[in-house]
Amino acid sequence: MKRIFCIGETVLDIIFRDNQPVAARPGGSMLNTAVSLGRKGTNPVFISDFGRDAAGDLIMGFLAGNGVDTRYTERFDQGQTAIALAFLDEKRNASYAFYRNFPEVRNLANMPEACDGDIVLFGSFYAISHEVRKPLWDFLQEARSNGAFLVYDPNFRKPYLHILPEFRPWILENIQIAQLTRGSAADFMHIFEVGDSAGAYKEITSHGGDTLVYTKSGEGVEVLTPELQLKMAVPDICPVSTIGAGDAFNAGLIWSLSEIPEAHPLPLSREQWIEIMRLAVDFSTDVCLSLDNYISYEFAQKVSHV
Repeated sequence: MKRIFCIGETVLDIIFRDNQPVAARPGGSMLNTAVSLGRKGTNPVFISDFGRDAAGDLIMGFLAGNGVDTRYTERFDQGQTAIALAFLDEKRNASYAFYRNFPEVRNLANMPEACDGDIVLFGSFYAISHEVRKPLWDFLQEARSNGAFLVYDPNFRKPYLHILPEFRPWILENIQIAQLTRGSAADFMHIFEVGDSAGAYKEITSHGGDTLVYTKSGEGVEVLTPELQLKMAVPDICPVSTIGAGDAFNAGLIWSLSEIPEAHPLPLSREQWIEIMRLAVDFSTDVCLSLDNYISYEFAQKVSHV
């Protein structure tokens, strides 16, 4: 069985609707993906660090209860688990305020070894954070050398635009080392100031990548590779919350890739991409219909294989 590694930040999301708190959920982009994959029974490995505090204990118990392997997750005594306030607008899209109190030194010394055929998802601000960049980059280089398949989701949010020049070189390194980049239209507008898939793909290929999955929220999904270009519509729904929608899309994408028998899934045929995108959109749609950041148990049980 292919192992799946998800590497990213950990936060406790406190969700507001109409200026009132309505839910608290363990969050962080790669954590959300790991939980959805855990509910699919893949036993994903989650690599992160967070506080040895009440919020951290809640998150650790939640991960264990959802089939996520946390043996490589670090807990720190100095500092606290990050908190994110997520404010839903009338379209149920979220804007965020982050509260972090990290220790001066953060340690990711206990890193695993990814092997041929394994899948590694990494991204968000964690993938360009000064404190963990070196051990993360060392892991990614070794994983790629060993034959693992790397998926990068920049997930670059608007509040970080003022520091983009400082971190842009690491974003470009991440694009170069990954075999597949999955990003939203907002990501590429923030990072490259391009407003369509063609412009985003030009940036990806000019920096060493060759496969892009480009998501446009309710406007559809596009796949761009050296072999093909594909556009797909998404269903028109009335979302409860869009938090975690992209993360669930990633879970559907990665679960589909893990089901392909070959160690290295690319290139794929048009028919394969259509089926994979259909499943990824289904994962994302399910998350939008609740306040959870991850697919429901009911959906996990009924979704069919690729």
